[in-house]
Amino acid sequence: MVLDKTMINKPFWRNKKVLITGHTGFKGSWLSLWLQQLGAEVFGLALEPLTQPSLFLRANVAQNMTSLQGDIRDLSIVKKVFSGVQPDIVIHMAAQALVRYSYQNPIETYQTNVMGTLHVLEAIRECRSVRAAVMVTSDKCYENKEWIWPYRENESMGGHDPYSSSKGCAELLIASYRKSYFSDNQKVAIATARAGNVIGGGDWSEGRLIPDIIKSFCQREIVKIRSPNAIRPWQYVLEPLAGYLLLGEKLFTDGDAFAEGWNFGPKVDNIISVQSIVEIMAGYWQGAQWEVDITQQMHEAQSLKVDSSKANDKLGWKSRCSLSDTLGKIVEWHQFEISCEDMSAVCKSQIDWYESN
Repeated sequence: MVLDKTMINKPFWRNKKVLITGHTGFKGSWLSLWLQQLGAEVFGLALEPLTQPSLFLRANVAQNMTSLQGDIRDLSIVKKVFSGVQPDIVIHMAAQALVRYSYQNPIETYQTNVMGTLHVLEAIRECRSVRAAVMVTSDKCYENKEWIWPYRENESMGGHDPYSSSKGCAELLIASYRKSYFSDNQKVAIATARAGNVIGGGDWSEGRLIPDIIKSFCQREIVKIRSPNAIRPWQYVLEPLAGYLLLGEKLFTDGDAFAEGWNFGPKVDNIISVQSIVEIMAGYWQGAQWEVDITQQMHEAQSLKVDSSKANDKLGWKSRCSLSDTLGKIVEWHQFEISCEDMSAVCKSQIDWYESN
C-alpha cells in the first residue's frame, strides 16, 4: 500500500471508474486533476464552465478525462450518462453554490441542489456498477443558531437563505434514500460530505471574497467587502477533496459502516473574520486597498464552524494547511496565471506539494 502524507491510498484509485458531477466547477476541476494523477479513469457530467475565465479551461482539465455536457436537472440525461459510464464510484458535486445568487434565483437553486441530487440518487439506484457515492453538500446545511460552538454531524438541518436551505433539504433527501433504498443489505454505500469556505487558485466565481480580492488587486481597484466581522472556516481546496477521496475509498471497501454525514473543516486557526482575510491578502500586493461596502446587504450567517473530530478519528483525515500557506498558494497560482504559465502543470505541482506537506 502506497500512502502519502494525506493518507490517500494511491493504488486503490488506479483504474477505478469515477464519475464526478460538476467537474467543470472550481472544486470539480481540482478533483478531476487529482484523480487523473492518481490513475483513475475519470468521467464528468456538468454544464459548461459558468465563469470566464475558468479553471476547467485554463488548466485544460478535460484533456485526460471523458467530459460530458449535461444538466443534472434533466433526469433522462443523468440516467443515460450513468448507464453509459457504469462508474464504480460517484462523487456528486454539481450545485448552485452561491448564497447571493440563491436569493435572486431560488427556483434554479432548489431545482439544482434538491431535484438534481434526487436525479443522481435515482441514477445510482438503477446503476448496478456503483459501489460508493460521496454526495457533497455544504457546512451551511446546518440550522445555524449563531452560537460559538462548532456543529457536529448529528445537529439539525436548516438554513435561512435559499442556498443553505437547499443544502439542508438535500441532506434530508439523501438520508431518506439511504434508509429506503441503500440499507445495509445493498451493495452501494452513500455518504454526505460537508466542507467549509473552500478557497484556492482558479476560482473566479461572482460574489466570493477571495476571487473578488484577487480581481480587484490585479486591476488595482479598491476591494469592497461586506460583513467584515463575519467568521468563516477558510480552508485550502485540496483539504476537503482529500477527505472526499478517503471517504470514497472507505465506502467502497467497508460499505455501510461509513454511510453517513461527515464534516471536513479547517484548523481552528483558520476560522477568522472576513476583514482579517482581506488584511492578510493586502499584504501580498503593493498598493492594495480595501473598504467596507456600506450598502444594505442580504442576510448571511455571521458565524459558522464545524467539528471534524469524526473524520479525524474514523477516516484518519485532518486539516494540515495553515492559513498563511493557503493564501500563499492562492497568490502563487494567480501570479503564474498572470504570467501565462501552463496552469495544468501548476495545479499538479500544488497537488504534489499538498500530498508531501
